[in-house]
Amino acid sequence: MIQRVKRHLVAILSTFRRRKKRSLLGVLALFLFCLLYRYERATHTQYKQDGFLLVPDSRCNVNPPFLVILVTSAMNKHKARAAIRQTWGKETTIGNNRIVTYFLLGYSTHYQQQLLDESLQHNDIIQQNFTDSYYNLTTKVLMGMEWVTRFCPSSSFVMKTDTDMFVNTYYLQELLATKNRSDFFTGDVRFNRRPKRSVNDKWYISKRDYPHPTYPPFCSGTGYVFSADIAKKVWEVSAQVPKFKLEDIYIALCLAKLKVVPVQMHSVKTFYASKVKFSVCRFWKLVTSHGMSPLEIQISWKAMMHSTREECPEERKN
Repeated sequence: MIQRVKRHLVAILSTFRRRKKRSLLGVLALFLFCLLYRYERATHTQYKQDGFLLVPDSRCNVNPPFLVILVTSAMNKHKARAAIRQTWGKETTIGNNRIVTYFLLGYSTHYQQQLLDESLQHNDIIQQNFTDSYYNLTTKVLMGMEWVTRFCPSSSFVMKTDTDMFVNTYYLQELLATKNRSDFFTGDVRFNRRPKRSVNDKWYISKRDYPHPTYPPFCSGTGYVFSADIAKKVWEVSAQVPKFKLEDIYIALCLAKLKVVPVQMHSVKTFYASKVKFSVCRFWKLVTSHGMSPLEIQISWKAMMHSTREECPEERKN
């Protein structure tokens, strides 16, 4: 509601400036815009006192989402955020199920003004005061868990994903409609994976950091989905689990402590941690595809929205 009012006021002010006339309408619009700006700044200040720098007006208490998608994003990925907002991340309702998307970010002095502008325009930024870097990804995801717990606990499911992902929200909500809404965790599930011990590996982990031969069952950090109660449980148990730089493994360590085992979403693979060659029919029957550029996300989404699943065979080849 606030966002819509703000857009109308900005439009009025723009018209007013073009005509270069001082009118009662222009003065009134300016007055209301100033009041609205002060309100939003006060709201941000309130949340800052609660540990957050920026939070969206989610309306969770009025209209609880069926699915909250949390997208970890680097500060400079504004093109990817824009592409997601125009495609699968746009707020929508599918089969009476409300789906919303928010971006998780840390802090950077260089990009903060840009992020403030994005937050005021799109109402979809969640931010706390930690350095925005790849190795703070665990902290970023825990921030998302905290936000769900404190500000949107009435949601049914939560998804964590990244900015280089394609997410088929239609198929995802269809699959989730049949799932338990407690102690549920799914994605690209991996079992008995060994830590990378080569120091040149991007995911290198020393024996000092993790002495065990294998990781607990985990889901690829490219995209996993869980019932909203898991967010609260993970956030709370995280105080007892030492920080680990690999976010998907850290979440798995928390789940192991909670005795929650990840499960497959479907008998057929639906979460892909690698890039899937695009075809409309194939993308209608998957949940995620990794390694997508902003342009590829937009092209793929547009192609799907101009097709129907009825045009595709019931079964697809794996």
